[in-house]
Amino acid sequence: MDRMNRRGFLECAAWTGAAVMWTMTGGLARSRVVSAAAAADMDAGTFSFVQISDTHVGFKGQANPDAAITLQQVIDRVNAQPTRPAFVLHTGDQTHGQKAGAFDTVAQLLKGLKTERIFYVPGEHDVFLDGGKEYLSRYGQGTVGGQGWQSFDYKGTHFIGLVNALKYKGEGVGALGDEQLVWLEKDLAPLSTSTPVVVFAHVPLWAVYPQWGWTTEDAERALTSLRRFGSVTVLNGHIHQVVRKVEGHVAFHTAMSTAFPQPAPGSAPAPGPMKIPEAEARRMIGVTDVKYVPGEHPLAVVDSTLG
Repeated sequence: MDRMNRRGFLECAAWTGAAVMWTMTGGLARSRVVSAAAAADMDAGTFSFVQISDTHVGFKGQANPDAAITLQQVIDRVNAQPTRPAFVLHTGDQTHGQKAGAFDTVAQLLKGLKTERIFYVPGEHDVFLDGGKEYLSRYGQGTVGGQGWQSFDYKGTHFIGLVNALKYKGEGVGALGDEQLVWLEKDLAPLSTSTPVVVFAHVPLWAVYPQWGWTTEDAERALTSLRRFGSVTVLNGHIHQVVRKVEGHVAFHTAMSTAFPQPAPGSAPAPGPMKIPEAEARRMIGVTDVKYVPGEHPLAVVDSTLG
């Protein structure tokens, strides 16, 4: 196992198909490659949840002629797990540019997931055309003021869904805004520092690659509120590849897309769908499974690809 508590550690694992389990214990991150059997092992009291991101239904390109098909394959993989996930987090870009009927297609497909509930945050592709009206009409109910951000507790862990994609089309960068940040501070205030916290949003809450807009401009205010906790995991999408960073007690993790890969930071003139054969793309798209073991404060993050 590797101990990675030094500030600013960064690992890009976008091009590997091995599953990597991450645990947080006392603020220290540890990783190990796990077998399918190890990934499936669930002790009493443990719960798991799944992150699905960037489904981009409506996309058709060289890397993937039909993103709805690969989403269904991901759903089948989740349903084949020996232990049903407690819930699913969708971290945005359900659709590809809000193409007509895409939200309905995603909703119909996700009905097939064997889980109790799905929680959503929007990506910029979900709000391109109307500033989020359609998205919020579908998923705003039960969120704070109907604006999309939310929090809930599950077996001692506090989950927070943030919205940082509404300004992306105009400004090309993620943003949370004052109102949401004030709410976040109030939401966290009553919690003990020993409470494990999981944050999920679309655009990364750290500066993965600002030149491409792969950052959230006011994320530091949110992180200031989070750093007092002993175990914080931040799950994002948007960049369509696995990139990790551990900073103090905060572990950042961006997920693969279920639709198509994007180039590694700075490896191409601009971000966007990679023009590669479908067979090659399948080892770069997939799903994230997260497990929590009470009493040890770990969050084990395991990525698997369709390749």
